[in-house]
Amino acid sequence: MADKTNDFTAREALFYHETIRPGKIEIIASKPMATQRDLSLAYSPGVAVPVQAIADDPANAARYTAKSNLVAVISNGTAILGMGNLGALASKPVMEGKAVLFKRFADVDAIDIELDTEDPQAFIDAVALMEPTFGGINLEDIKAPECFIIEQALRDKLKIPVMHDDQHGTAIISAAGLLNACHITGRKLEDVKVVVNGAGAAAIACTSLIKSMGVRHENVLMCDRSGVIYIGRDNVDQWKSAHAVDTDRRTLEEALVGADIFLGLSAKDALKPEWVVKMADQPIIFAMANPDPEITPDAAMAVRPDAIVATGRSDYPNQVNNVLGFPFIFRGALDVRATAINEEMKIAAAQAIAELARLPVPEEVAAAYGKNHQFGRDYIIPAPFDPRLMETVSAAVAKAAMDSGVAQFQIEDFDAYRHALKSRMNPTTSVLTTVYAEAKNNPKRVIFAEAEEEVVLRAAIQFRDFGYGTPVLVGRTQAVRDMLVELNADDPESFEIQNSIDSELVPQMVDYLYDKLKRKGQTERDVRRMVNQNRNTFACLLLALGHGDAMISGLTRTFAQTMREISQVIGPKPGAVPFGIHMMIGKNDTIFMADTTINERPTAEQLAHIARETAAVARRLGHEPRVAFLSYSTFGNPPGKWLENIRDAVAILDAEDPGFEYEGEMAPDAALNSKVMRLYPFSRLSGPANVLVMPGLQSANLSAKLLRELGGNTTIGPMLIGMEKPVQVAPMTAIAPDVLTLAVLASAGVVG
Repeated sequence: MADKTNDFTAREALFYHETIRPGKIEIIASKPMATQRDLSLAYSPGVAVPVQAIADDPANAARYTAKSNLVAVISNGTAILGMGNLGALASKPVMEGKAVLFKRFADVDAIDIELDTEDPQAFIDAVALMEPTFGGINLEDIKAPECFIIEQALRDKLKIPVMHDDQHGTAIISAAGLLNACHITGRKLEDVKVVVNGAGAAAIACTSLIKSMGVRHENVLMCDRSGVIYIGRDNVDQWKSAHAVDTDRRTLEEALVGADIFLGLSAKDALKPEWVVKMADQPIIFAMANPDPEITPDAAMAVRPDAIVATGRSDYPNQVNNVLGFPFIFRGALDVRATAINEEMKIAAAQAIAELARLPVPEEVAAAYGKNHQFGRDYIIPAPFDPRLMETVSAAVAKAAMDSGVAQFQIEDFDAYRHALKSRMNPTTSVLTTVYAEAKNNPKRVIFAEAEEEVVLRAAIQFRDFGYGTPVLVGRTQAVRDMLVELNADDPESFEIQNSIDSELVPQMVDYLYDKLKRKGQTERDVRRMVNQNRNTFACLLLALGHGDAMISGLTRTFAQTMREISQVIGPKPGAVPFGIHMMIGKNDTIFMADTTINERPTAEQLAHIARETAAVARRLGHEPRVAFLSYSTFGNPPGKWLENIRDAVAILDAEDPGFEYEGEMAPDAALNSKVMRLYPFSRLSGPANVLVMPGLQSANLSAKLLRELGGNTTIGPMLIGMEKPVQVAPMTAIAPDVLTLAVLASAGVVG
């Protein structure tokens, strides 16, 4: 049995962190660094000017440096992900991961810092000395009670936001969920009776926050391993004693009698089903132990079908996930240069998250959540990839900072601020997350035609381990099985391997393909040889005969050769023109470029079809399409003989009103550069184009490959569109994540 960690093997996790370049972060320059003049401005002597400006007025640091968007993620490794005290160095992968989440969800630059000390004062002193560098401090994975001491000392000492996310992140998200659970069950915070099981950092923070929001002190019973924390109990530290109450209840079981809410931040199976029976009507159960909850939702609902249940897990409804909070809390705090993250800001974040869950859910998020995607008992907390979190939570936190007097910068126009927040993030990233979730909710069978290639097999293993569906592996049975063992796949014998040498399907395949090709010069012997010897042919026939839902190939042959082999078995959809799209994902935008793979000189009708279909893909990935038909000429300047097809394609769309913006013919700068676009006020594009329809294969393929090699953006594709069955052809240079992405996009029906 492979060493399994959640939905992946230990080997895969190590490979992920090692491949391409070690770790998960890098630093890139945000200004030009190409010329001597650039370097002179960036360093000496040009840097002296902002230095003096900051010396004259420290507020200028926000104008001339990255400080106001830079957060330090700091730990000493004494409480790593529930794994315990493994030391500062061992915590580095976690802190890098937290830094990546800051960037991914809120465009906050973050740097991980691991401090090799368990002395709270030494830790405090080290962090305090770094205050000039950072706009905020995110403390992480520090054991209690030291985390309380460290956070409070730094909050008192520093004039920048400091938050220990293990405490307050969980508190804010759980408070948001409780607000909505109480709303659904008709409760008021001031009336609820709460039992908190666990008395560590997160439990104490959760308790403190809900009390700040209206829960009465005497209505909260906190329990630790020794039972209820009551006034007069021995061996209770100052942080626990702050939540002691006058009660005759001594055990968790006794505390739960008549309780409205259970907040669990303790251990697996700490809450017994028979105790849940004793709770009040419509009990609210937040079982947040990690990785296994105090009680599973199934077990709780079995004895109390009227319960509302939340956990920390993504495979159950109502996930309490800190990523809903900390990126956006710091985003709002940084944007107003707050000197602290105070109670008012935490409450504002919790209320904003709660209110967001009550709003109609965007279609792309609803698809990821399946049936239970509207506000209700199984949806009291928004999905972590809801794109509205950025603008909603960040704006609420920024306003609370201003109203509570800790903001050093005032936002005058919150509508403009919310729009700016929304524009900071590329919607493709969040939509791709929903696509992966949709694939997980509707798993399919995907045929991997070149399963003896390590890159392909890694992708196939991940496809199964992450729950996206069943990989069907095409290759020599023993060779594939040996590689599965070598790659430490879980239960290698359970993988489905299809081998033409011993497949019972071969006679049916030969009959099917011979019927298609007998009038195209192929004999039955030719067809049998193709089926037995060509993996693409064999894999395509598996797909054509219904033994898979999608297929991926391309790693061992050029695109053109792979397409020739595929096209002998899988034809285009009726009335469709097969073509390829490259998707270029930048920090703030995504460009869809077509046709980059198939049609050498498309007709006007084909260009119009390519525009329609690419616009549809863009919409499915969260973008409102703005289509530009590219040319060397912009509206006839300079004139040329290759423009008529483009003009006719535009005329075709004019006649049918396709429901998206389009324009052409136009050069790339006229389509993408706002300054150049202003020279053509009659243009029908309301902003820079995000769908580029290329005039021919040569320019399209060259452009896509140049951008991939030189542009520095993430590239997905080519994505094959228009075939009668979902088939994708990966580039020969693809790595496992590329193959996995194409497989998921195909199985989820986004492309194909």
